[in-house]
Amino acid sequence: MSRKSFFYRNSLSIILIALMLLSLTGQFFSGWKTENKELIENGQKALKLSEYVESGHFIQATFENWESEFLQMMLYVLLTVSLRQKGSSESKSIEGKEDVDREPVPHLKAPWPVKKGGFWLKIYKHSLSLAFAVLFVASFILHFYGSMKDFNTEQLMKKEPTLTALQYIAESRFWFESFQNWQSEFLAVASLVLLSIWLREKGSPESKPVDMPHDETP
Repeated sequence: MSRKSFFYRNSLSIILIALMLLSLTGQFFSGWKTENKELIENGQKALKLSEYVESGHFIQATFENWESEFLQMMLYVLLTVSLRQKGSSESKSIEGKEDVDREPVPHLKAPWPVKKGGFWLKIYKHSLSLAFAVLFVASFILHFYGSMKDFNTEQLMKKEPTLTALQYIAESRFWFESFQNWQSEFLAVASLVLLSIWLREKGSPESKPVDMPHDETP
């Protein structure tokens, strides 16, 4: 494989996206079978594949997880600006400023907002966290919509009253779905931050050099 090949230059994102799509496909078909099994047991008509895509069961399950991921990344990007963890490869140095802290300087190959300056530069300086925030809000709304739709479908099967959006936002079920994912994401990040103090993975940018002292921050 040529070092200049498209795959070599983009292999990390290609593999990650491929794994995501493979997992999403597995989730879709297993979720479809699970939902149809429950519907049939309750005397309801099974869903076609095209119908399952629009079901609350699929929408809720998908965006419940996306929501927590984007929340995790948004907060991680923001918290690592000012907070530190001595000895962790995921933290900036305890003392002094780093290259990421300096003010941007326009140059020939700089991104266009840097050359433009003003309002566009102010937005661009925080564009990563803003992008994750937008993705989090969008996923949160879709998770809420899917969860409410799935809940109301179950209510109809039980011949019980459905809830409006204002009523469902106060339901413990929705917040349970959110909090159970949020806590796991924060635990995963905290584990990476702390374990990278003492443990190593040669060749990974997420690890310190193998011979670096535990108490030293890269």
